[in-house]
Amino acid sequence: MQELSLAANPLTELLAVVVRQFQGLFDLNGRIGLVFILLSYSVAYLLYRRRRVSSGIASFWQFIGGRQVLLHPSALLDYRYYFVRALLRVLLIVPVIGLVDPYVLHSADYMAFFTNLWGARPQLGENLGLSLLYGLGVFLINDFASYWTHRAFHSRWLWEFHKVHHVAPVLVPLTASRVHVLEKLADSLLTLVLLGAYSGTFWYLCGGEISRYTLFGVTYLVFIFNCLAANLRHTHIWLSFGPRLEHLLNSPAQHQIHHSDAPHHFHKNFGTNLSIWDWMFGTLYTTTHTPEPLSFGTAERDAHRYQSLYSLIVLPFIDTARKALHSIEGRSLRRRA
Repeated sequence: MQELSLAANPLTELLAVVVRQFQGLFDLNGRIGLVFILLSYSVAYLLYRRRRVSSGIASFWQFIGGRQVLLHPSALLDYRYYFVRALLRVLLIVPVIGLVDPYVLHSADYMAFFTNLWGARPQLGENLGLSLLYGLGVFLINDFASYWTHRAFHSRWLWEFHKVHHVAPVLVPLTASRVHVLEKLADSLLTLVLLGAYSGTFWYLCGGEISRYTLFGVTYLVFIFNCLAANLRHTHIWLSFGPRLEHLLNSPAQHQIHHSDAPHHFHKNFGTNLSIWDWMFGTLYTTTHTPEPLSFGTAERDAHRYQSLYSLIVLPFIDTARKALHSIEGRSLRRRA
Protein backbone atom coordinates (compact mmCIF):
# COMPACT_ATOMS: atom_id res chain seq x y z
CA MET A 1 0.00 0.00 0.00
CA GLN A 2 1.43 3.33 -1.10
CA GLU A 3 2.27 5.70 1.69
CA LEU A 4 2.04 9.45 1.40
CA SER A 5 3.04 12.14 3.87
CA LEU A 6 1.19 15.45 3.60
CA ALA A 7 3.15 17.16 6.35
CA ALA A 8 5.78 18.97 4.27
CA ASN A 9 3.69 20.59 1.54
CA PRO A 10 0.09 19.35 1.49
CA LEU A 11 -1.00 21.14 -1.69
CA THR A 12 2.00 19.88 -3.65
CA GLU A 13 1.48 16.32 -2.42
CA LEU A 14 -2.25 16.35 -3.19
CA LEU A 15 -1.53 17.72 -6.66
CA ALA A 16 0.95 14.89 -7.14
CA VAL A 17 -1.81 12.41 -6.24
CA VAL A 18 -4.07 13.85 -8.96
CA VAL A 19 -1.21 13.74 -11.48
CA ARG A 20 -0.54 10.08 -10.63
CA GLN A 21 -4.23 9.32 -11.04
CA PHE A 22 -4.11 10.87 -14.51
CA GLN A 23 -0.97 8.89 -15.35
CA GLY A 24 -2.83 5.78 -14.22
CA LEU A 25 -4.98 6.09 -17.33
CA PHE A 26 -1.90 5.18 -19.38
CA ASP A 27 -0.70 2.12 -17.47
CA LEU A 28 -2.10 -1.41 -17.27
CA ASN A 29 -2.84 -1.56 -13.54
CA GLY A 30 -6.57 -1.57 -13.01
CA ARG A 31 -9.45 -1.85 -15.44
CA ILE A 32 -9.74 1.86 -16.19
CA GLY A 33 -6.80 2.35 -18.51
CA LEU A 34 -6.82 3.72 -22.03
CA VAL A 35 -5.56 0.43 -23.47
CA PHE A 36 -8.45 -1.52 -21.96
CA ILE A 37 -10.98 1.20 -22.81
CA LEU A 38 -9.80 1.20 -26.43
CA LEU A 39 -10.00 -2.59 -26.56
CA SER A 40 -13.55 -2.47 -25.20
CA TYR A 41 -14.63 0.13 -27.73
CA SER A 42 -12.97 -1.90 -30.48
CA VAL A 43 -15.33 -4.73 -29.53
CA ALA A 44 -18.15 -2.17 -29.52
CA TYR A 45 -17.21 -1.17 -33.08
CA LEU A 46 -17.44 -4.78 -34.23
CA LEU A 47 -20.88 -4.98 -32.62
CA TYR A 48 -21.86 -1.75 -34.36
CA ARG A 49 -20.79 -3.09 -37.75
CA ARG A 50 -22.88 -6.17 -37.15
CA ARG A 51 -25.98 -4.41 -35.82
CA ARG A 52 -26.05 -1.07 -37.65
CA VAL A 53 -28.59 -2.16 -40.27
CA SER A 54 -31.04 -3.70 -37.81
CA SER A 55 -30.60 -0.95 -35.21
CA GLY A 56 -30.94 1.94 -37.64
CA ILE A 57 -28.14 3.86 -35.89
CA ALA A 58 -26.31 6.02 -38.40
CA SER A 59 -22.91 6.40 -36.71
CA PHE A 60 -20.62 4.66 -34.26
CA TRP A 61 -20.64 7.82 -32.11
CA GLN A 62 -24.38 7.43 -31.63
CA PHE A 63 -24.02 3.67 -31.08
CA ILE A 64 -21.76 4.23 -28.06
CA GLY A 65 -24.14 6.82 -26.65
CA GLY A 66 -23.14 10.05 -28.33
CA ARG A 67 -23.32 13.37 -26.55
CA GLN A 68 -26.46 12.28 -24.65
CA VAL A 69 -24.42 9.68 -22.73
CA LEU A 70 -20.72 10.55 -22.90
CA LEU A 71 -21.28 14.25 -22.12
CA HIS A 72 -24.29 13.82 -19.86
CA PRO A 73 -24.00 15.73 -16.53
CA SER A 74 -23.80 12.39 -14.71
CA ALA A 75 -20.90 11.28 -16.92
CA LEU A 76 -19.11 14.60 -16.37
CA LEU A 77 -19.53 14.04 -12.62
CA ASP A 78 -17.96 10.58 -13.01
CA TYR A 79 -14.96 12.11 -14.78
CA ARG A 80 -14.43 14.56 -11.90
CA TYR A 81 -14.98 11.95 -9.21
CA TYR A 82 -12.32 9.70 -10.75
CA PHE A 83 -9.68 12.22 -9.65
CA VAL A 84 -11.32 13.12 -6.33
CA ARG A 85 -11.41 9.42 -5.38
CA ALA A 86 -7.61 9.36 -5.56
CA LEU A 87 -7.49 12.15 -2.97
CA LEU A 88 -10.01 10.36 -0.75
CA ARG A 89 -7.92 7.21 -0.92
CA VAL A 90 -4.83 9.03 0.35
CA LEU A 91 -6.65 11.09 2.96
CA LEU A 92 -8.95 8.38 4.34
CA ILE A 93 -8.34 4.83 3.12
CA VAL A 94 -4.55 4.67 3.46
CA PRO A 95 -4.52 6.05 7.05
CA VAL A 96 -7.32 3.69 8.17
CA ILE A 97 -5.61 0.67 6.60
CA GLY A 98 -2.43 1.75 8.36
CA LEU A 99 -4.22 1.86 11.72
CA VAL A 100 -5.86 -1.53 11.23
CA ASP A 101 -2.87 -3.26 9.67
CA PRO A 102 -1.03 -4.12 12.95
CA TYR A 103 -4.11 -6.00 14.18
CA VAL A 104 -4.58 -8.10 11.02
CA LEU A 105 -2.93 -11.48 10.57
CA HIS A 106 -0.60 -11.47 7.57
CA SER A 107 0.87 -14.22 5.42
CA ALA A 108 4.00 -14.39 7.63
CA ASP A 109 1.82 -14.95 10.70
CA TYR A 110 0.07 -17.91 9.07
CA MET A 111 3.37 -19.37 7.87
CA ALA A 112 4.82 -19.12 11.38
CA PHE A 113 1.71 -20.69 12.91
CA PHE A 114 1.72 -23.68 10.55
CA THR A 115 5.49 -24.09 10.92
CA ASN A 116 5.18 -24.23 14.71
CA LEU A 117 2.25 -26.63 14.42
CA TRP A 118 3.50 -29.05 11.77
CA GLY A 119 7.14 -28.17 11.19
CA ALA A 120 8.89 -26.63 8.19
CA ARG A 121 7.99 -27.71 4.68
CA PRO A 122 10.57 -28.52 2.00
CA GLN A 123 11.20 -25.69 -0.44
CA LEU A 124 9.50 -26.57 -3.74
CA GLY A 125 11.15 -23.74 -5.60
CA GLU A 126 9.40 -21.21 -7.78
CA ASN A 127 8.18 -22.44 -11.15
CA LEU A 128 5.62 -21.41 -13.76
CA GLY A 129 3.00 -23.90 -12.60
CA LEU A 130 3.08 -22.70 -9.00
CA SER A 131 3.07 -19.04 -10.07
CA LEU A 132 0.02 -19.62 -12.27
CA LEU A 133 -1.76 -21.54 -9.51
CA TYR A 134 -0.97 -18.90 -6.90
CA GLY A 135 -2.15 -16.13 -9.24
CA LEU A 136 -5.39 -18.02 -9.87
CA GLY A 137 -6.03 -18.19 -6.13
CA VAL A 138 -5.36 -14.48 -5.66
CA PHE A 139 -7.74 -13.68 -8.51
CA LEU A 140 -10.49 -15.87 -7.02
CA ILE A 141 -10.00 -14.40 -3.53
CA ASN A 142 -10.24 -10.84 -4.88
CA ASP A 143 -13.35 -11.64 -6.89
CA PHE A 144 -14.97 -13.49 -3.98
CA ALA A 145 -14.28 -10.59 -1.59
CA SER A 146 -15.69 -8.08 -4.09
CA TYR A 147 -18.87 -10.16 -4.48
CA TRP A 148 -19.60 -10.21 -0.75
CA THR A 149 -18.66 -6.56 -0.20
CA HIS A 150 -20.91 -5.58 -3.09
CA ARG A 151 -23.76 -7.72 -1.79
CA ALA A 152 -23.34 -6.40 1.77
CA PHE A 153 -23.65 -2.82 0.53
CA HIS A 154 -27.04 -3.64 -0.95
CA SER A 155 -28.32 -4.22 2.60
CA ARG A 156 -30.46 -1.70 4.49
CA TRP A 157 -27.80 0.04 6.57
CA LEU A 158 -25.10 0.21 3.88
CA TRP A 159 -27.26 0.89 0.84
CA GLU A 160 -26.98 4.69 0.98
CA PHE A 161 -23.22 4.40 0.44
CA HIS A 162 -23.53 2.04 -2.51
CA LYS A 163 -26.47 3.96 -3.91
CA VAL A 164 -24.13 6.68 -5.21
CA HIS A 165 -22.96 4.15 -7.79
CA HIS A 166 -26.48 3.14 -8.81
CA VAL A 167 -28.08 6.56 -9.16
CA ALA A 168 -26.10 7.26 -12.33
CA PRO A 169 -28.75 7.58 -15.08
CA VAL A 170 -26.13 6.93 -17.77
CA LEU A 171 -23.17 4.55 -17.71
CA VAL A 172 -19.66 5.32 -18.97
CA PRO A 173 -16.46 3.38 -18.19
CA LEU A 174 -15.47 5.82 -15.43
CA THR A 175 -18.78 5.13 -13.65
CA ALA A 176 -16.91 2.06 -12.35
CA SER A 177 -14.88 4.41 -10.14
CA ARG A 178 -18.00 6.03 -8.67
CA VAL A 179 -17.64 4.01 -5.48
CA HIS A 180 -18.03 5.57 -2.05
CA VAL A 181 -14.87 5.68 0.04
CA LEU A 182 -16.52 3.64 2.82
CA GLU A 183 -17.31 0.81 0.42
CA LYS A 184 -13.80 0.87 -1.00
CA LEU A 185 -12.40 0.73 2.52
CA ALA A 186 -14.57 -2.28 3.42
CA ASP A 187 -13.51 -4.09 0.26
CA SER A 188 -9.83 -3.36 0.93
CA LEU A 189 -10.03 -4.64 4.51
CA LEU A 190 -11.85 -7.85 3.58
CA THR A 191 -9.41 -8.52 0.75
CA LEU A 192 -6.45 -7.84 3.06
CA VAL A 193 -7.68 -10.41 5.59
CA LEU A 194 -8.53 -13.11 3.04
CA LEU A 195 -5.36 -12.68 0.99
CA GLY A 196 -3.22 -12.85 4.13
CA ALA A 197 -4.76 -16.22 5.04
CA TYR A 198 -4.53 -17.55 1.49
CA SER A 199 -0.96 -16.42 0.83
CA GLY A 200 0.31 -17.66 4.18
CA THR A 201 -1.26 -21.09 3.68
CA PHE A 202 -0.12 -21.40 0.06
CA TRP A 203 3.44 -20.31 0.83
CA TYR A 204 3.69 -22.65 3.79
CA LEU A 205 2.69 -25.60 1.60
CA CYS A 206 5.33 -24.52 -0.95
CA GLY A 207 8.01 -24.06 1.68
CA GLY A 208 8.52 -20.39 0.81
CA GLU A 209 7.12 -17.38 -1.01
CA ILE A 210 5.81 -17.73 -4.56
CA SER A 211 5.20 -14.72 -6.78
CA ARG A 212 2.24 -14.31 -9.09
CA TYR A 213 2.78 -14.74 -12.81
CA THR A 214 2.19 -11.41 -14.52
CA LEU A 215 1.66 -10.04 -17.99
CA PHE A 216 3.14 -6.55 -18.49
CA GLY A 217 3.36 -6.19 -14.71
CA VAL A 218 -0.30 -7.08 -14.13
CA THR A 219 -1.61 -10.33 -12.65
CA TYR A 220 -2.27 -12.43 -15.72
CA LEU A 221 -5.96 -13.19 -15.08
CA VAL A 222 -6.75 -9.54 -14.34
CA PHE A 223 -5.02 -8.58 -17.59
CA ILE A 224 -6.98 -11.18 -19.57
CA PHE A 225 -10.35 -10.17 -18.09
CA ASN A 226 -9.64 -6.49 -18.62
CA CYS A 227 -8.99 -7.25 -22.28
CA LEU A 228 -12.38 -8.99 -22.61
CA ALA A 229 -14.42 -5.81 -23.04
CA ALA A 230 -14.60 -5.27 -19.27
CA ASN A 231 -15.20 -1.54 -19.77
CA LEU A 232 -18.42 -2.24 -21.67
CA ARG A 233 -20.05 -3.20 -18.36
CA HIS A 234 -20.54 0.48 -17.61
CA THR A 235 -21.92 1.50 -21.01
CA HIS A 236 -25.21 1.24 -22.86
CA ILE A 237 -23.75 -1.29 -25.31
CA TRP A 238 -25.44 -4.67 -24.91
CA LEU A 239 -23.00 -7.59 -25.03
CA SER A 240 -24.32 -10.90 -23.72
CA PHE A 241 -22.23 -14.06 -23.38
CA GLY A 242 -25.36 -16.23 -23.44
CA PRO A 243 -27.02 -18.07 -20.53
CA ARG A 244 -24.55 -20.97 -20.35
CA LEU A 245 -21.31 -18.97 -20.25
CA GLU A 246 -22.89 -16.38 -17.98
CA HIS A 247 -23.07 -18.95 -15.21
CA LEU A 248 -19.29 -18.55 -15.04
CA LEU A 249 -18.33 -15.18 -16.54
CA ASN A 250 -19.95 -11.81 -15.89
CA SER A 251 -20.91 -10.17 -19.18
CA PRO A 252 -21.45 -6.44 -19.79
CA ALA A 253 -25.16 -7.15 -20.28
CA GLN A 254 -25.35 -8.81 -16.86
CA HIS A 255 -23.86 -5.80 -15.13
CA GLN A 256 -26.21 -3.48 -17.00
CA ILE A 257 -29.06 -5.62 -15.62
CA HIS A 258 -27.58 -4.99 -12.17
CA HIS A 259 -27.92 -1.23 -12.79
CA SER A 260 -31.50 -1.48 -14.06
CA ASP A 261 -34.26 0.36 -12.21
CA ALA A 262 -36.76 -2.44 -12.96
CA PRO A 263 -37.79 -4.25 -9.73
CA HIS A 264 -37.29 -7.74 -11.19
CA HIS A 265 -33.63 -6.85 -11.81
CA PHE A 266 -32.91 -5.67 -8.26
CA HIS A 267 -30.20 -7.46 -6.24
CA LYS A 268 -28.92 -9.55 -9.16
CA ASN A 269 -25.43 -10.08 -10.60
CA PHE A 270 -23.13 -8.81 -7.84
CA GLY A 271 -20.07 -10.45 -9.41
CA THR A 272 -17.18 -8.44 -10.85
CA ASN A 273 -15.42 -10.75 -13.28
CA LEU A 274 -17.05 -14.07 -12.42
CA SER A 275 -20.73 -14.99 -12.20
CA ILE A 276 -20.03 -18.25 -10.41
CA TRP A 277 -20.61 -16.58 -7.02
CA ASP A 278 -24.03 -15.33 -8.17
CA TRP A 279 -24.81 -18.83 -9.39
CA MET A 280 -23.68 -20.42 -6.12
CA PHE A 281 -25.50 -17.97 -3.85
CA GLY A 282 -28.74 -17.44 -5.75
CA THR A 283 -28.29 -13.96 -7.24
CA LEU A 284 -27.67 -14.90 -10.88
CA TYR A 285 -29.58 -13.33 -13.76
CA THR A 286 -28.52 -14.47 -17.22
CA THR A 287 -29.15 -12.68 -20.49
CA THR A 288 -29.50 -13.48 -24.18
CA HIS A 289 -28.16 -11.78 -27.27
CA THR A 290 -31.47 -9.94 -27.65
CA PRO A 291 -31.14 -6.68 -25.69
CA GLU A 292 -33.58 -6.05 -22.87
CA PRO A 293 -35.07 -2.55 -22.66
CA LEU A 294 -33.31 -0.88 -19.74
CA SER A 295 -33.20 2.37 -17.87
CA PHE A 296 -30.65 2.88 -15.14
CA GLY A 297 -31.23 4.08 -11.60
CA THR A 298 -32.70 3.03 -8.26
CA ALA A 299 -36.12 2.32 -6.82
CA GLU A 300 -36.08 5.74 -5.12
CA ARG A 301 -35.66 7.48 -8.52
CA ASP A 302 -33.91 10.44 -6.90
CA ALA A 303 -30.87 10.92 -9.12
CA HIS A 304 -31.48 14.68 -8.94
CA ARG A 305 -30.11 14.59 -5.38
CA TYR A 306 -26.72 13.31 -6.58
CA GLN A 307 -25.42 15.93 -8.97
CA SER A 308 -22.32 17.10 -7.11
CA LEU A 309 -19.18 15.71 -5.54
CA TYR A 310 -20.54 16.76 -2.14
CA SER A 311 -23.67 14.65 -2.63
CA LEU A 312 -21.65 11.58 -3.65
CA ILE A 313 -19.36 11.81 -0.63
CA VAL A 314 -21.38 13.37 2.23
CA LEU A 315 -25.05 12.65 1.47
CA PRO A 316 -24.81 8.91 2.28
CA PHE A 317 -23.69 9.73 5.83
CA ILE A 318 -26.59 12.17 6.29
CA ASP A 319 -29.20 9.77 4.87
CA THR A 320 -27.90 6.85 6.96
CA ALA A 321 -27.99 8.99 10.12
CA ARG A 322 -31.58 10.00 9.34
CA LYS A 323 -32.53 6.39 8.76
CA ALA A 324 -31.00 5.42 12.10
CA LEU A 325 -32.86 8.22 13.91
CA HIS A 326 -36.16 7.19 12.31
CA SER A 327 -35.53 3.61 13.37
CA ILE A 328 -34.80 4.65 16.97
CA GLU A 329 -37.90 6.88 17.05
CA GLY A 330 -40.02 4.04 15.66
CA ARG A 331 -38.81 1.64 18.34
CA SER A 332 -39.50 4.24 21.02
CA LEU A 333 -43.07 4.74 19.79
CA ARG A 334 -43.70 0.99 19.70
CA ARG A 335 -42.47 0.63 23.28
CA ARG A 336 -44.80 3.39 24.47
CA ALA A 337 -47.72 1.80 22.67
